[in-house]
Amino acid sequence: MKRSLLAGALWGSALTISFGQGGLVQPQGQQQPAAQPAAQPATNTQSAPASSGGGGGEGGNSSKQQGSFLGGDAPMFDPGTEIFTWDGHNWHVSDNRLFQARFEKYLAAPEETTAQDLAYQQILKQILDDLAPGNATPAHVNEAFRLLAQAATYDIDARLCESIADAVYSAWRTQDNQAQITQADAGLEADRRKMEWNAKMAASALQMDQGPGAKDKANAAQWQQDENQKRDMEMQQYTVRLTEIMATIKTNQAKKELSELQSKIEFQALLVQLFLQRRFQHVLIGTRFYRAVFTDGDTGLKLGKEAQDMFSSSTGMPPTVGTMDSMADEVIRDVREGVQAFQYLLSQNELESASKRLAESFTTGEYLPEIRTLPREQKRKALQFEKQSDQLLSALEVKDYTLAEKLVTLLATTATDFDTSKATAAIETAKQISAFHLAKARNAAVSGDKATLESELTAATEIWPRNPALTKAADLIFNQGDAQEKALVDLDQLLSQKNYRAIYDDKMRYIAAVAMYPDRQEQLKKVIDQMAEIDTVMIQADEMTKQSDYAGAWEVVEKTFNKYPDDSKLNEMRANLTTQAAEFVLTIRKAQELEQKDEVGSSLAWFLKAQKIYPNSNYAQDGIQRLAKKVLPESS
Repeated sequence: MKRSLLAGALWGSALTISFGQGGLVQPQGQQQPAAQPAAQPATNTQSAPASSGGGGGEGGNSSKQQGSFLGGDAPMFDPGTEIFTWDGHNWHVSDNRLFQARFEKYLAAPEETTAQDLAYQQILKQILDDLAPGNATPAHVNEAFRLLAQAATYDIDARLCESIADAVYSAWRTQDNQAQITQADAGLEADRRKMEWNAKMAASALQMDQGPGAKDKANAAQWQQDENQKRDMEMQQYTVRLTEIMATIKTNQAKKELSELQSKIEFQALLVQLFLQRRFQHVLIGTRFYRAVFTDGDTGLKLGKEAQDMFSSSTGMPPTVGTMDSMADEVIRDVREGVQAFQYLLSQNELESASKRLAESFTTGEYLPEIRTLPREQKRKALQFEKQSDQLLSALEVKDYTLAEKLVTLLATTATDFDTSKATAAIETAKQISAFHLAKARNAAVSGDKATLESELTAATEIWPRNPALTKAADLIFNQGDAQEKALVDLDQLLSQKNYRAIYDDKMRYIAAVAMYPDRQEQLKKVIDQMAEIDTVMIQADEMTKQSDYAGAWEVVEKTFNKYPDDSKLNEMRANLTTQAAEFVLTIRKAQELEQKDEVGSSLAWFLKAQKIYPNSNYAQDGIQRLAKKVLPESS
């Protein structure tokens, strides 16, 4: 748990120093060391906060201390959620743009196993060996100091060994100055003893004159005062010089203590910076040089409260050089173990767990040789899995479930430990809900409910914008809309032409077109009812024709023709039946013609003749009854 907390704090602190070799961390109330490596520009990029902290307590953010290198509060890391909280903002440790960019760059980079890389690591190892406990003789310390300059020439070192060498050299110069001050204090101490001796001798050598007798009290008092003044004048030159010497000694002691404290603070600030930059090999080198240079046993870190809280919460111990040394050793061991776990999981095709273990190890030990020497081919497998995982997250975020489904299948095939449950559940749920809305949209389109149609299409689009079924349904509905407009135009044209037969022959098309137009629905209903009546009569007449009842068939058609004279098919059948029942038709028409001329007798004779030709004739029967009423009105 503490290592996870430490890793989170290291990563968050690295955000502010851009993983680079920026200026030294500035402890509270102290000046920055003069000698520093070339600083890289700080990177201010950070992930958008998942939530903003209000800065609890009175004053909120206004209570944050200015100039603190850790912000207004100490970094905190929750290992359960991998959420890093710092300065009122929250980040996911591995889910931010800065980390992803650096991690992918590392995964794509070649392994650092060249002769130059190996030589550099050999130099660092030699330095650590020279400074190892029990081995740090003056000769070994000088040799290690010489190797610092050699290690600083390698690009991978980023001149950090030179910074350590500067700190060591500065401490040595401080100690040389302290030696000079000590020698000066020895001379001043000799002068002080000399002045004290001279003053003592001067006082004892001073001979006082015989004073007045005891009876002469007034002259005795004046005499005593004159003698004291004479002695003070004689001693003044010694007392003044003695005061000056004592003041100089005290000043030198203060300078000596202050220069040593300043030298320690500068050295400790460099160690803290190296630790937060995750340069743990350099931390070990620095801590061992620190013990070799400062031999008074005082290893407590003079840091600000936030830094002390970070180290205390991470280790459970007060911050010291020894604590930093042991933490660096523990991180190196943990990274080595994480790399071994990564390689084993990779051999088992457990890419998800392998990528997580590598990301964790990279977060804390980016510059350690175990990380830098990993073969590129092994890292490429993790990189491919990371890219596909990121692509899956992006596909789910933009609701491209077709691509997401393909990626889930691919990841499940390549990584045996990939958990497909959450992604699959999200995809299937979106598909089902989208299909439900599309079904309601189709129903609304058929029923002519335009408002429901639009709302359901919008809902289906929001759930799954790139749904292939949505595209097809939208095209169908839009095509139906175009077809509807054309059908309405055709219907209006046919109605104006009274071409009801054409409307009836394509009635389904026009029924769908007028679904949302009640007035046209009424018109279309009348046309369909009329044409249904005509078709019924034509079917009846056709059956009568099959029985050779041509006169009866003609009569049925003729009555309907009188009601609907514009139907082409009815006209055609009427013409055919007129030919087939020609004698009966001519007789009926002659009788009707004479009836119109009011020739009652002749007309009656012709109707009787027609009845004789076709006894079941309704036309003949009706004519006879009409004419009979005219001839015999009283019979009615």
